[in-house]
Amino acid sequence: MRAQNSATDASPIAVADTPPPGPSVTASPAGPGSRHGTLLASLGVVAFSLTFPSTVWGLESFGPWSLVAVRSVLAALVAGGFLLALRVPLPERRHWGSLLVVAGGVVVGFPLLTTLALRTSTTSHAAVVVGLLPLTTAAFAAVRTGRRPSRTFWAAALAGAAVVLGFTLGQSGGALSTGDLYLFGALLVCAAGYTEGGRLARLMPGWQVIGWALVMCLPLALVGAVFALMAEPVRPSVQGFAGLLWVAVGSTFFGLWVWYRGMAAIGIARASQLQLAQPLLTLVWSVLLLAEPLSPAAPVAAVAVLVCIAVTQRSST
Repeated sequence: MRAQNSATDASPIAVADTPPPGPSVTASPAGPGSRHGTLLASLGVVAFSLTFPSTVWGLESFGPWSLVAVRSVLAALVAGGFLLALRVPLPERRHWGSLLVVAGGVVVGFPLLTTLALRTSTTSHAAVVVGLLPLTTAAFAAVRTGRRPSRTFWAAALAGAAVVLGFTLGQSGGALSTGDLYLFGALLVCAAGYTEGGRLARLMPGWQVIGWALVMCLPLALVGAVFALMAEPVRPSVQGFAGLLWVAVGSTFFGLWVWYRGMAAIGIARASQLQLAQPLLTLVWSVLLLAEPLSPAAPVAAVAVLVCIAVTQRSST
């Protein structure tokens, strides 16, 4: 197999007969809170950028179904431990549907589909998903909240997505891998999970959003892990277990925790544009961790993407 590349605490207060406000698709005015939110979302992007290389490491020891199931179990146990230790009350019933969307999108759907795709897709093909994710998330947020970003925002977002697509497809010669259906499916379910999770992070602490989503998946993950480990052989290795630990704790719990807190502070759409840098970060990690060659076009693409991110961060509605 070729090496591959692969979320302000607020109390859940409801106003009688008034639906809770959704997260703005725009950022709040520049200030300490906005800078803090940008930092948190950026930490999430860094954590996510390590997901695909860590998945490749994990696949050295586990089959795709085993890796996804076991990572979900471990992440749910960590999250459940925090929830129990801090005696966090159960979320309100009106939030359960949204938590199921988060669980289905970012806890089960995206990890499973990308892990299946990474068996055959190259780093550049997998990066297409990450490159399109900010734009897809912003579109989901616009539909979900009923708000619309400005034309400048969309122009910069489309330009950034085009740069990432051009870069990643150029690296693969423009060919589509057999895992593309998995990748595009992962793109859609993850964008839905990010959007719903960002909305919930305005109503409860971000770590509780991903924590409860993980706990809701624990029964299914446990059953899946048992059957998957019986069907797929385990080949123990240091890198394999290191990859498993990172995707379980680093990407799934810590990454989504800071990501959702960041989205709650600066808005879904603007936070999502920070992910335009994620494919390029992933390629850097691939060079350092997987010994993949880095194209000379990467620095040029990185500068162009950073310019697009700066424009989206400063655009007004």
